[in-house]
Parts: sequence; structure tokens; C-alpha cells
Amino acid sequence: MSALLGRESLGTAAIEGEQLDPSQVRSSIARRLGLPQAAGQPQASAQVEGLLDVLLAATSELQEPLSLATLHQWHQRLFAAGPDGLRTIRIGELRGDEPMQVLSGPIGRERIHFEAPPRPTLEAQLDALLAWIADPPAELDGLLRAGIAHIWFLTLHPYDDGNGRLARAISDRLLAQATSPSSGEVLISRALGLSAQTLREREGYYTVLERCQRGDLDGTDWLIWFLEQLIAAAQLNQAVIEAVHRKAAFWWRHHHSGFNARQQKLLNRLLDAEPEGFSGGLSLRKAIGITRASRATAWRDLADLVAKQALEPIGAGRSSAYRIRWPG
Repeated sequence: MSALLGRESLGTAAIEGEQLDPSQVRSSIARRLGLPQAAGQPQASAQVEGLLDVLLAATSELQEPLSLATLHQWHQRLFAAGPDGLRTIRIGELRGDEPMQVLSGPIGRERIHFEAPPRPTLEAQLDALLAWIADPPAELDGLLRAGIAHIWFLTLHPYDDGNGRLARAISDRLLAQATSPSSGEVLISRALGLSAQTLREREGYYTVLERCQRGDLDGTDWLIWFLEQLIAAAQLNQAVIEAVHRKAAFWWRHHHSGFNARQQKLLNRLLDAEPEGFSGGLSLRKAIGITRASRATAWRDLADLVAKQALEPIGAGRSSAYRIRWPG
């Protein structure tokens, strides 16, 4: 649960170009879930705490109706640390009267992806969306409900900023509310992992959204893409769970190995990259960059980790690097 929540929070922020500190995310999640924390864990920022507040509210308060007041509250939590950029935005309230254009590209050469509905009609359209979420067609599959709500909310673009993160939080809630057709079981795990998968397919995410929003608003292509990512996210979730088991076995094997703080930092960086793995392995140069140690010190740290069977060398020559040596 904690690993999936951590990946989800990092993923939904990174889609918008924001890089959260993974150690702060881990620290906040461990505190919230009552998990033991290693000494020296950093204090989570207001930005990290606010995002986790929203993700946990979206996937745990499933019986609460999704209202405009709820969305305003989520928006306030997202921007608990203030606006992400230099421009002033309205926090916890809908956007103003100026046209809402979704742009990309350098200043002066921006590209308009689409223009959201005008402000005078926004409240009525948002009320229609929230009413539909509360009372969807009886025959509509819960996964399709989540996908439709996601693109509907993004097309309305009701806030100055944070619309993507809120749309993904809404999808998380509706996915968590979706039940297994065979058992009626609430599958909250469906709601975790979609943002991490969307980050992996970020270009495709924006491409299919733009194609639907600039055309006749036919959401078929979007729903196909959305369902494909749900399948991929489920497969990745299974790999993440398996990686968590491997990490637990790794630390159990080495609980008396006496790693120093630099070595723990290197190992955590490698383990955090699972299940995809640390691209290219951990080279001496990367180890120096991570720990800020001298070349000689980094080399001794790596050699000691190999001697303690925590790492194993891969490659040779300029391509020499290290990877985790898993127990068994």
C-alpha cells in the first residue's frame, strides 16, 4: 500500500513537471500509516503533505458525496504551499472571467491546445458533472465512469491550476468505488498506480486528450487509451508488490550489515527504482553524484557493499556498474 501510494503521488506531480522529494513522500506516508521510520528522515513539505491529503481523501472517503465544496477543499490542499509558479492563482475557488486556454511552448510562441468553456456557463456544467458522478447510468461500468469523469473535468478546466491532479484524484475515487462484478469487492488497489503509468505514457496522455478536446468531444479514443493504461497499471502494481517483498527480504538479510549513511543512501536509490530497475546500474560516477563523496570514498563504499553481498558488479571497463544482489 505505502509503495503504491508513494509512486502515485510522485507520478501525478511529475506529470505536471513537479519533482517531489521521494524521501519526504516516504516519510509522510510512513507517519500516516503508522509505519516505523529510519532515523534522520526529512520533514515533508507542505506541498507533499497537501498532495497526500488529497490522494488519501480521494481513495478513503468513498461514501462522501463529491461536491463542489470537496473539490475546493482538495484544491486548497494541493496549493497549501502556495502557487506552483510565479503567477497568482485563485486557490480553493473557480477560475475567473478571462478565457481559459491550455497552452504549451515558449512565451510568445505558445500553442493553444484547446479553450475551456466560458466562465458564465462553468457552474452549471460543473454541477451537471457532479450530478452525473453521483447518479451515473445504471448499466455503465465503473471503469468507464472513472474515464469519462476524468476527461469531462479536464475539458471544463474549472480552476486556474491543478486541474490535472484533481482530475486524476477524481478518477482515483471512482476507481476505488468500482466493484468486482463477481464478488462485489471494492477494489481500492485499482485507484493506485494509474498516475505512475500515465507518467510513463505522458506524451500519449496529452496527445489523446487534445485529439478528443479539439474535435467533436467523442471520447472513444480516450476511453480506449484509459482502459489500456489501467491494464498496464495493474500489471505494474503486481511488479511493485513483488519488489516490496524482495526489498523486505533484502533488508532482513542485511539488518546486521552495518551500512554507513552513504551506503544506505545508495541502496535506497537503487531500491526506489524497483521494479523498473536503476537504468544502466550504479556506476562509480553516479555514486559520487548521489553521496557527494570523494572518488576514493565512493569506491571504498561500493567495494564494501560488494564484500557484504549487498551489491554485485555488472559490465566491464567504462561500462562497469553495480546492481542489487537479491537474497537467494
